Amino acid sequence: MSDMEGMMPELTLNPEEMKTVEAPTLTLGAEPEAPAAAPEKPKAEPVVIDDSMLTEAEKKMVNEFAKKIDISDSQLVLQYGAAAQKSVASFSESALNNVRNKDLGEIGDTLTSLTVELKSLGREEEEKGLFGFFKKAGNRMETMKVQYGKAEANVDKIARELEQHQRVLMKDIAMFDQMYDLNLKYYKELTMYIIAGKKRLAEIQSGQLEELRKKAEASGAQEDAQAYNDLAQMCNRFDKKLHDLELTRMVSIQMGPQTRMLQNNDTLMVEKIQSSLVNTIPLWKSQMVLALGLENSRKATAAQTAVTNATNELLKKNAEMLKMGTVATAKEAERSIIDIETLQHTNQQLISTLDEVIQIQKEGAQKRKEAEVELGRIEGELRQKLMELRG
Repeated sequence: MSDMEGMMPELTLNPEEMKTVEAPTLTLGAEPEAPAAAPEKPKAEPVVIDDSMLTEAEKKMVNEFAKKIDISDSQLVLQYGAAAQKSVASFSESALNNVRNKDLGEIGDTLTSLTVELKSLGREEEEKGLFGFFKKAGNRMETMKVQYGKAEANVDKIARELEQHQRVLMKDIAMFDQMYDLNLKYYKELTMYIIAGKKRLAEIQSGQLEELRKKAEASGAQEDAQAYNDLAQMCNRFDKKLHDLELTRMVSIQMGPQTRMLQNNDTLMVEKIQSSLVNTIPLWKSQMVLALGLENSRKATAAQTAVTNATNELLKKNAEMLKMGTVATAKEAERSIIDIETLQHTNQQLISTLDEVIQIQKEGAQKRKEAEVELGRIEGELRQKLMELRG
């Protein structure tokens, strides 16, 4: 229950009250192949951020929180939702740093080294032939044992490195689950901040702001017009703050599938390492045991023909199996970490977002210019009316 409470969204007007949560460590894995082109899908409906996204308990929390919002407090407006924004920013920065600093190419190099080591002894046997070991008596068996011993030591060293990589990746996979839950908490908090802010803003615009407008129109007093304008500007600043929170919320939304994608990539790499540890290496060792056994059998004159035939057959099978394992490992090692299509899509989405932000800013600036002209006209009418009264 305590773990679940730690994941509950939190709303505060003082960001200093928020607990600092250290973002987990990320490790970037291999990117799966891009799926085949799918048929054109219907256009997605835009998502409307309202209290239909919330549970009854969350709706109650938002309604109570909205009543506490005072948009006339400039410090409150400035810090509104900043704690959740900071959490998402720290989360994204941590992910970026880990993607920049982690290089799974090291794991790929280790797998390649394993392949080279397994192939090296096989190439010597292929070039010289197992029958070459039978040509000379006495030291041939010792030569094979020495070669096998050296290769086995190198393979065991590589296996230990792969096991270490595997342990790190498995810790990262478990940590990705924690990161996903953290990001979900940030997303929910931002959603609740936005909904609460919109509720409060709508109440002020339809209530207090409208009353000030009617009062200014009725009285024609400069101070009433100024009071109306001041509150309108406060509403505008708070509205822009809510828009900033919506942008941060979108970043949090994108981090969800990205986190799962990275987790899946690490899982695929763990599976590759596991296959090498439980299949490739034991198979190679069993083949070498068979080769040594055949060399011992060579000394039995009565079984000379059978040993020779079995050895030749073993070499053919070993060569085929070694080729299959080498090709499969090489293909896996050469796979790209991230498809270019993924980067292009992400870049297009970022550009589109920036274009929309610029357009919104332009529209906001235009409306403010129009408001300035209108205020000037109102002041001029007021001055004229005052002059008429003096006359």
